[in-house]
Amino acid sequence: MKPINVGLLGLGTVGGGTLTVLRRNAGEITRRAGREIKVTMAAVRDLEKARKLAGPELEITTDPMAVVNNTDIDIVVELIGGTSLAKDLVLKAIANGKHVVTANKALLAMHGNEIFQAAQAKGVMVAFEAAVAGGIPIIKALREGLTANRIEWIAGIINGTTNFILTEMRDKGLAFDAVLQQAQELGYAEADPTFDIEGVDAAHKLTIMAAIGFGIPMQFDKAYTEGISKLTKEDIAYAEQLGYRIKLLGITKRTEQGIELRVHPTLIPAKRLIANVEGVMNAVLVKGDAVGATMYYGRGAGAEPTASSVVADLVDVTRMLTSDPENRVPHLAFQPDALSDVPVLAIDEVRTSYYLRLRVFDKPGVLADVTRILADLGISIDAMIQKEPAEGEEQADVILLTHITVEKFINQAIAKIEALSSISGKVTRIRLEELSSN
Repeated sequence: MKPINVGLLGLGTVGGGTLTVLRRNAGEITRRAGREIKVTMAAVRDLEKARKLAGPELEITTDPMAVVNNTDIDIVVELIGGTSLAKDLVLKAIANGKHVVTANKALLAMHGNEIFQAAQAKGVMVAFEAAVAGGIPIIKALREGLTANRIEWIAGIINGTTNFILTEMRDKGLAFDAVLQQAQELGYAEADPTFDIEGVDAAHKLTIMAAIGFGIPMQFDKAYTEGISKLTKEDIAYAEQLGYRIKLLGITKRTEQGIELRVHPTLIPAKRLIANVEGVMNAVLVKGDAVGATMYYGRGAGAEPTASSVVADLVDVTRMLTSDPENRVPHLAFQPDALSDVPVLAIDEVRTSYYLRLRVFDKPGVLADVTRILADLGISIDAMIQKEPAEGEEQADVILLTHITVEKFINQAIAKIEALSSISGKVTRIRLEELSSN
């Protein structure tokens, strides 16, 4: 049977890993796919570097459109990143009747609706397992493995850079800036780490998972995003004392009011498995009504872990080539005409628990004032730590954990607490999730 010809757009970390895995495991992959999958052409920036990696038999060009327009290419693998050129190339590949595999979470989160619509109209597939959590097969789990379930919520550590930083801050008691510099030196963080540390990368991935989990269109512009750059080692230590770990979580929930879609630092009970995911590792918890909570853990980045997902997509597309388009697994798990228009909630409408750290003057009546403000807004306290002032100081930290409430009420409470003469500076607020399987 004729081999499936693959064109790579990009031969960097993931592209090189994909080529390596396809060549090394060629026999095994052919047995699984039913025919040979062969990279025949690649578009690169650096011809000399690419030639050393690829060898003499691979056709190499600096023009990515040449790959997309090559009539011998069956599947285009987009690994160049970004959202402008990548979008043009993917849409052109689809228009040319080619199937697409991509690892580009930003592209899908921002333009996925248009891309999937174009693919549906042309009868081709767009596969994107590698776009979320690297080598962890979370897309296939959500789209196929959990099909019987009504997904209730998804919560994930889906950015290895931030997880590494938080792990080091907790283990070594270091400040954020010191650990960020260490992460950059180790190659875990980019020279400009904004997308990672401010939660944008995680929000791209969460947007994709929410769309598949709940059958809604991609809505990245409605995702609430808050990063870890303002977290202090003191808050991480206080969380530990209370039995919690702080992780940057992507959380999406189905509620009666709508869909929650949010990325932010989160206190998680230390006894939860996901709270013990350390370093650059990723993990995703999915709660289904039939199966309960399931967790998916592994490397969320890197050449071969991500290549593992790219190649899995290539095998999937190869297996489905001869099937009628209407019999293929829908891009977002639900049939395109059955996507829901349920609203994505504003962060003010989210319901969760909270960690509050107050810097208070050591004088009578302070806690009474604070608890009265909370009570007036229907917010009850679950736990509290009251620290003694350090010698020679007039101020001390008070840490409160609240029961579940609506975010807008917490915002009102914080504004009133900060207005008290007995409170110094701003109140630190971190959201808290129990992530119980019940």
